[in-house]
Amino acid sequence: MAADEDPPGYPRAWEADVVLRDGSVAQVRPIRPSDGPALQEFHAGQSDESIYLRFFAPLKRLSDKDIHRFTHVDYRARVALVMIAAGDLVAIARYDRLAGPDGPRAEVAFNVSDRFQGRGAGSVLLEHLAAIGREAGVKEFVADVLPQNRKMMGVFLDAGYLVEHGFDDGVISLSFPIRATRQSEDVRVAREQRAESQSVRALLNPASVAVVGVSRSRGSAGRDLFTHLVRGGFTGQVYAVSSSGAAQIEDHPVYASVRDIPEPVELAVIAVPAGEVHDVLLDCAGHGVRAVVVISAGFAEVGEQGAALQHELLRTARRLGLRVVGPNSFGVLNTRPEVRLNASLAPEMPPAGSLGLFSQSGALAIAVLDSATRRGLGISDFVSAGNRVDVSGNDVMQHWIDDDTTTAVGLYLESMGNPRKFNRIARRLAALKPVIVVKSGMSAYGVPPGHRVRATQTRPEAFAAMLAQAGVMRVENVHQLFDIAQLVVHQPIPRGNRVAIVGNSDALGALAADSCVAWGLQVSHGPVNLPAEASAEEFRQAVSAAFEDPDVDSVVTAFIPPRALAGVAVAQTLAIAALDSGKPCITTFLGIRGVTDALSARAADGTRQTVPAYAMPEDGIRALAAATQYGQWRDRDRGEPVSPEGISRTKAEQLIDRVLAGSPRGRALTADETRELLGHYGIEVWPSFPVQSAQEAVETAERLGYPVVLKSVSPIARTQPVTAVRTDLVDAAAVRQAYAALDARLVPLHADRYVVQRMATPGIACVIASSEDPLFGPMVRFGLSGAPTEVMGDIGYRIPPLRESDVLDLIGSVRAAPLLNGRDGLGPADRAALADLIARVSVLADDHPELASIELTSVNCHRDGADVLGASVHLAPAFRSDSDRRTMTVDA
Repeated sequence: MAADEDPPGYPRAWEADVVLRDGSVAQVRPIRPSDGPALQEFHAGQSDESIYLRFFAPLKRLSDKDIHRFTHVDYRARVALVMIAAGDLVAIARYDRLAGPDGPRAEVAFNVSDRFQGRGAGSVLLEHLAAIGREAGVKEFVADVLPQNRKMMGVFLDAGYLVEHGFDDGVISLSFPIRATRQSEDVRVAREQRAESQSVRALLNPASVAVVGVSRSRGSAGRDLFTHLVRGGFTGQVYAVSSSGAAQIEDHPVYASVRDIPEPVELAVIAVPAGEVHDVLLDCAGHGVRAVVVISAGFAEVGEQGAALQHELLRTARRLGLRVVGPNSFGVLNTRPEVRLNASLAPEMPPAGSLGLFSQSGALAIAVLDSATRRGLGISDFVSAGNRVDVSGNDVMQHWIDDDTTTAVGLYLESMGNPRKFNRIARRLAALKPVIVVKSGMSAYGVPPGHRVRATQTRPEAFAAMLAQAGVMRVENVHQLFDIAQLVVHQPIPRGNRVAIVGNSDALGALAADSCVAWGLQVSHGPVNLPAEASAEEFRQAVSAAFEDPDVDSVVTAFIPPRALAGVAVAQTLAIAALDSGKPCITTFLGIRGVTDALSARAADGTRQTVPAYAMPEDGIRALAAATQYGQWRDRDRGEPVSPEGISRTKAEQLIDRVLAGSPRGRALTADETRELLGHYGIEVWPSFPVQSAQEAVETAERLGYPVVLKSVSPIARTQPVTAVRTDLVDAAAVRQAYAALDARLVPLHADRYVVQRMATPGIACVIASSEDPLFGPMVRFGLSGAPTEVMGDIGYRIPPLRESDVLDLIGSVRAAPLLNGRDGLGPADRAALADLIARVSVLADDHPELASIELTSVNCHRDGADVLGASVHLAPAFRSDSDRRTMTVDA
């Protein structure tokens, strides 16, 4: 077998690229027999103490027998993982299965290189090893640890598992179940956030930058990048790298390669032809560079040959431990005075501020930055991801969670690779600061060339629902993004939807009031229309009265100054009044747009607050409505993650494994299997009995007892404008008559698949479903049965895991939801019972990615509960982008 050939049974799916605690990149993969020399070298480089802590003996050298035993595993009962960083083996983790009274157990052991300790390698390997163990049916890990091995004990104790320990004969015995818990998941997510945040922080705060591809001639991308860095006032060291043979450029020495630079380099900005980028990466890694920004075009956006170059770029960068922005990137900026990094194609550094911007589009990047500058909006960071082969919007959002300078975030997304992870990160970020997203629909037509995106099978409404669930403000274009940004950056977030309107134009006042009504805001004060020649004092009194009104949450003003000098006085009056009020204020002020000094006031603590100005009231009120909805989302108690009682995950897993063992490609569950699986999650499905004749229907009805229901279960019947059900059948004659009537209608449609079921309490029929989407992962759906769902598409969507508020929002999101309040003699439906069913379906779908689809086809909601009258489940091999182990995937 060749050194690089995979051994039999090698599980390639276990391979993963990971970000470590310090922001560096490493690879986790199963061990191979060919790793023997690397393992021996790893062992030889360990200190005597580390060797003793691992083997409980001063094992100076591993024997050939030891090497063979460690590197030859079956990937089932004996599993071993290695971590590779910059080509070196730096850590090993393994388990060996044992027999145990409480199910399969496995003994685990870890060994981390001395030079790599403290970077979170052990924690990452434990996550991956536990996930592999869970998939293989292992229930518990056990380990023997020497008392002085505090680091390894910390890896186990800090992972969020319930660890038990005992002491015997000088050794601490640890044991813990490896089933994922809320605490272990919280630990994993928090570690992921810290690592990815640190990775981006290192990218945006380098102490030194090398620009590769600096040409002698002005106007080239490399020369422009170098000039922008120098003239932008970058506070670190800047180096020029070029093969042009120039000795100096702009009084800076020119180096032939990054390796020739005598000092360390933390960031490289690459602007060379696409075919040369690979060699530049090797050069950068050899000099210890940690991150690169690839401005170069000519990758996947130009066709198959470029796509191959882009794939090789990613593989090389991950193998070398580099983070990559791009390719085809516009660059990155950090405006903070202590950094002043303009590693971009923008000629001028935008003003410093607190708005973080992320853009996938390089072509639109200059327009985005120009728009921010034109409006006077200060930027903290700007990242253009280009083809986003590595660093993504998810990574940058992780950074902004921790960044105190950034108080609001705007993202221009052309595609999304991991919506499930985006939802998780965006929700956490939006709980702290406003998030605004420009994104078109999720169809394949909106995906630019060069972006790696899996096809989605869900509707565009699902994406909009996902953003709303995460508290994200979605807008249609960059103009609207900055309309909201200039409000949320410079004004308090509205606490309610009550608005006061004050101005000196009847027309603008009426227009503002109409816009408020259209956008769901309540005009509770005014419109107050002052005379056209009203003085600054009159304006101050009117605006102050609006701010002081306890029934007002936000103030909208519109002013057309009769003279320039009068306008300045009114603007200052408005700025001071808004500063003292603590309530948000927007204005339409003739001749002013954006954020200006004229509408700014400074508080006693030195902070500056500005009233944002809009060309027309409609623009400002649309932004105010978005900020108001965001404020209501942020202030709302979203409740705890749903966690229904009476769930048996283990039994459900066993059923799923049993079915897939017999049908590896998946299949629909039988009626009995469906009832069993759903029953393990506390969902009772009423039995129904197939019948093939009127006589058989009568016999079944008499066995069940009257009244009964006769209905078609053919999927075709649900899409046709015909009645496919007969209810409240009280005797044999009624059953025969119903069978004949249904047969007459449904036989021509080939929808004559009938069942008999006992009659349920009259109520409202609903559908609760979930499907595993290739892009979104599990997507829970809810709607009312019949025309609202099948004809009008009135369906609500949410992505698990759900909180209590998510479930209630999902029920209320459909337009037909008021029918649940009762009508035509029916009392209100039991929404609590309905919410419990949705919660159980969401947890079931979230727990088991093998569930390709779950559908409770007929949920009868009535005053006393919610009965599941029909259900179907389809299994398929699992694939989910956001797994239960840290790995670098295709992100937003």
